Amino acid sequence: MTEAIAVALPDAVIGSLSPSRASDFKTCPLLYRFRTIDRLPEAPSRAAVRGTVVHAVLERLFDLPSAQRTLAAAQRLVEPAWHALLAEEPELAALFADETDLAAWLDSAAQLVESYFAIEDPSRLEPAAREERVETVIDGLRLRGYVDRLDISPSGDVRVVDYKTGTIPREAFEAKALFQMKFYALVLWRTRGVVPRQLKLIYLSDRDTLTYTPEPDELARFERTLKAIWVAIARAAEAGDFRPSPSRLCDWCDHQVRCPAFGGTPPPFPTDALSRIDRDRRDPPEPAIQPEL
Repeated sequence: MTEAIAVALPDAVIGSLSPSRASDFKTCPLLYRFRTIDRLPEAPSRAAVRGTVVHAVLERLFDLPSAQRTLAAAQRLVEPAWHALLAEEPELAALFADETDLAAWLDSAAQLVESYFAIEDPSRLEPAAREERVETVIDGLRLRGYVDRLDISPSGDVRVVDYKTGTIPREAFEAKALFQMKFYALVLWRTRGVVPRQLKLIYLSDRDTLTYTPEPDELARFERTLKAIWVAIARAAEAGDFRPSPSRLCDWCDHQVRCPAFGGTPPPFPTDALSRIDRDRRDPPEPAIQPEL
């Protein structure tokens, strides 16, 4: 008789959070519902698309040998990155009135790439990972996200780097900006057993950086915060009750027409809300379900 071998099974996943979705719920539960459960489309903006292009350029820049990572080489990557994105999302062409308008926008992206070179010398860096998906499951809650860049020193110190094409936040709003980075730090700590030495936000518009050094006790508290956010999300999903939280950010929200705070009516609440929460927008689409005949 063969002796049975005990195998450790992974935790059953009861829910999923990314830094952006957790931040959505903290900002406005109804916004979280619209984006994560209803998955309502949002109009693309030129600023957001420019950010996507610049991120792609800074990722591909490190495919080049270190000596070739020059400003000119990086700026030559801007237009191909735009065309690659346009091939995936042809509707983005409607953001521009004509070729002159598009050329000016591409030039603004190239200027942000130039700003990067004023902050770092990429020829002296060899990232351990770029656009890296990080994920862990803690007590059934899956935490996952995409890190722009991971640097690891010869001594094993980890630095988490995130590029921002917007402006650096005022001191009163630094905690909100660091929420995403603490999320990544927690996941890396739980998966690698090492607390990142530094969290670094690079703000290209201002040619400035925001850095932070997390501590284990702080990340443990942050983990409890994320668990509490998930409990609140699960309760709201069970009750079908995601309430709006009006603020100045409403001025930029695409969903005012559906928001009760502005006289709108949300769509009917999906019966499979919790199962929808577990999917990430960057995951490949699920195959279409064929109707029974």
